[in-house]
Amino acid sequence: MALFRRKPKEPENIIAPILPADIYKMGVLELKDIIAPSALKITPRLIHLGEKMARTFFVISYPRFLAGDWFSPIVNLDKIFDISILVHPIDTAVALRQLEKKVAEVQSQISIKEEKGLVRDPILDIAYQDIENLRDALQQAREKIFDVGLYLTIYGDSEDELNKIETEIKGILDAKLVYLKPALFQQEEGFKSTLPVAEDRLGVNYKLNSAPLSSLFPFVSFDLTSNRGILYGINRHNSSLVLFDRFSLENYNSVIFAKSGAGKSYATKLEILRSLMFDADIIVVDPEREYEFLAEAVGGRYFNISLTSEHHINPFDLPYPREDESPADVLRSNIINLVGLFRLMLGGLTPEEDAILDSAITETYALKDIAPDADFTGKPAPLLSDLELVLAGMEGGEALAQRLAKYTQGTWAGFINKPTNVDINKKFVVFSVRDMEDELKPVAMYIVMHNIWNAIRRNLKKRLLVIDEAWWMMKAKDTASFLFSLVKRGRKYYLGVATITQDVGDFLLSPYGLPIITNSSLQLLLKQSPASIDLVQKTFQLTDEEKYLLLESNVGEGIFFAGLKHIAIKIIASYTEDQIITSDPSQLLTIKKAKQELAAQGETPTKT
Repeated sequence: MALFRRKPKEPENIIAPILPADIYKMGVLELKDIIAPSALKITPRLIHLGEKMARTFFVISYPRFLAGDWFSPIVNLDKIFDISILVHPIDTAVALRQLEKKVAEVQSQISIKEEKGLVRDPILDIAYQDIENLRDALQQAREKIFDVGLYLTIYGDSEDELNKIETEIKGILDAKLVYLKPALFQQEEGFKSTLPVAEDRLGVNYKLNSAPLSSLFPFVSFDLTSNRGILYGINRHNSSLVLFDRFSLENYNSVIFAKSGAGKSYATKLEILRSLMFDADIIVVDPEREYEFLAEAVGGRYFNISLTSEHHINPFDLPYPREDESPADVLRSNIINLVGLFRLMLGGLTPEEDAILDSAITETYALKDIAPDADFTGKPAPLLSDLELVLAGMEGGEALAQRLAKYTQGTWAGFINKPTNVDINKKFVVFSVRDMEDELKPVAMYIVMHNIWNAIRRNLKKRLLVIDEAWWMMKAKDTASFLFSLVKRGRKYYLGVATITQDVGDFLLSPYGLPIITNSSLQLLLKQSPASIDLVQKTFQLTDEEKYLLLESNVGEGIFFAGLKHIAIKIIASYTEDQIITSDPSQLLTIKKAKQELAAQGETPTKT
């Protein structure tokens, strides 16, 4: 049997056969076949779209005045819905003729009431004034008038869910004197009116002039961004970009709290990678050797600080006095910091030992011709062994000299009793203390940060100091105090301090924990553990919903704070960025294997 079809635009009596190619095309799967619901059922109050249900509403009435953010609670509602705002301009001449008729009607009603001796109707008086004001604005081209259709389609899995969403939305709008109605027996037209095709199938319009129409601006959802800066992530609520330049805020500091594996180091490395493109120098104190590959990829410097390392830092090094500083102030400040360091190294000092050390350090500097009234620029600094000799010859200093011996002659001598041989004059510098014994980690981090602080004071540059696993420094009072002083004083030297920790309890229970947070303009909370969430909630004044959000967040998700504002954020990276900064052991193993295969083939692996 032959198949025939009617050819378009041909006389009705001409029949053309269907070719095999046409039959094949009729069976091709198209995009609309994929996105279309499996079934469609239209009822007077809703539409069944496969397993989902939809209901469309239109706005029938507005109040006399509309606030600028009245639509914000609807746009920010945590529900699935579509909003369509269809604006039809009206010719000003036509609008003026209509308003002229309306003025005549209102004047007539006012006159009739006056003739009858009735009490003045304030509603008519206000209507008359509003119309006259609008006529003036239209004639002076300060306003235009439009027919505006505002339609809203909500979605749910059941009719009960639709009813709950409807009640919630109506409650919000009724409080603002904006009234909705469901598109009864017009659900199909309503649904098509909210599709992104700009067709007003319902035609339920309300006349609005320019000022109230501007309050309907759809992009009123809560954003947290600035005009410049780096991309921190995506706003989870509305998919807008979270862009910020920490160096444009009142201070440049930040804190990141998260449980292990929640993505805090990943987020930090992503910020580092992007900040390097904005002419910022980055210095990292890395307790877990997580930043080594990043330093290699961007051509930075990586210093491994340990008892057997070839890299050494002499804590007696002095910074160059700035133009607004006197040598005496610089020397005095360094002596105070050294006393704090020795208090940490020796497990505490009595007041008498504190005074002896203060005097001994001053004398040790004097042996190298470094005195408050002298120019010590360029002079070699003493070593710890020089202090030991001075203490051994001082009355009451013998015991202190013996306690220092393990740092000058024992197993720890290679760590601290040598001249400094590290140079941090690079865009990206990492100090790793992973291989340092746990007992010495706070000491090593204190010495490293003291050396960094001396370099920062030397010349003014835009810098970011990242202190990962900062809870190590919060364990001792002197190291916590030094960290707090960096956070407080960093802004004067164009320095931002990024403090990162997974042990929220140790950090916040320190007397310096909360002051560090309050002196940080940016805060990032990622996934938290149930054991610490109550402390985090109290510290950051989170709602119960935000508390549960942090408990249930995936890796790289959390809450981003900038000042008093905060939003839910998702950290994202490009493929290339991810390959550079990942800490995922499985990814690192894959990258390592790929390098080995390239090396076996005699090829040079790229850094990404």
